[in-house]
Amino acid sequence: MTKNIAILGASGYTGAELVRLIHGHGGMKIAALSGERKAGMAMGDVFPFLRHLDLPVLQKIEEIDFSTIDLAFCALPHATSQAVIKDLPRDLKIVDLSADFRLRDPAAYEKWYGQPHAAPDLQAEAVYGLTEFYRDQIRAARLVAGTGCNAATGQYALRPLISAGLIDLDEIIINMVVGVSGAGRSLKENLLHAELSEGTNPYGIGGTHRHLGEFDQEFSGLAGRKVEVQFTPHLAPFNRGILATVYVKGEARAIYAALEAAYGAEPFIHLLPFGAAPSTHDVRGSNHAYIGVAQDRRSGRAIVFAALDNLCKGSSGQALQNANLMLGFEETQGLEGLALFP
Repeated sequence: MTKNIAILGASGYTGAELVRLIHGHGGMKIAALSGERKAGMAMGDVFPFLRHLDLPVLQKIEEIDFSTIDLAFCALPHATSQAVIKDLPRDLKIVDLSADFRLRDPAAYEKWYGQPHAAPDLQAEAVYGLTEFYRDQIRAARLVAGTGCNAATGQYALRPLISAGLIDLDEIIINMVVGVSGAGRSLKENLLHAELSEGTNPYGIGGTHRHLGEFDQEFSGLAGRKVEVQFTPHLAPFNRGILATVYVKGEARAIYAALEAAYGAEPFIHLLPFGAAPSTHDVRGSNHAYIGVAQDRRSGRAIVFAALDNLCKGSSGQALQNANLMLGFEETQGLEGLALFP
């Protein structure tokens, strides 16, 4: 049975990515699209690559008849989703792509996002949307909180190792290179071509990046003790992708075996041969993530790599994967496309 879908905030990158993916799904129909500042416009005028599709005109959220909608994707800005979602029908299934419901602790949310949460009851209800590790909860959920793209990348590299007790929890260093689309579509001076191209720079340095809140929550929960990783992302002049290089203290072959056991049956997480490292080109435009493990030159230390597409597996693809579970579709439906190359 076809399910009616609404995409709130469809005029941003993740909204357009959802349209691209749902178009190839077969079991979902896009019944409503919202874009507050672009209400009344055709989606093809906002994103010319969608011109040939028969899509609803963008409208304001209050104009949508949610009685006809089976599931809504909220691709709205941080701090906006919580205010919108708390007023949506209580029986509506929702996948939120913002940061508003990722952190379970209201105090942690206020610490990382600088304001109290507007819907703490929904914050407690939301299921964390890292699909491979929360499948059962996601199937039964009404509200799923999509992860941060950086947070997902780091967790794919580290969760099985922390669970298995294979690494020193006080010596975890995560460096990431992140494509510019991770900063969203709004105009920012530092993202102008002349200021971004031919260079790269770290940001969110010294423990200020908000995705650290997710690392703290998830890694500490797995370990049963406080875990604080060192994490520095670097903005790079390519459109899509994240590449994480993670330095850990542990035996490389045991780490490889643990990742192989964790991901051997996963449809979208792929472990490379020992010693191989992935590229963002390997996963660009796809819902696949590649993991690599290499021996460090020092005995007892290893390097773990993870690569994924921030707009797909790190956001909209993950959201569709979760929606498939919530609506009773095959988890992989609409997501089996290969990466774009070159």
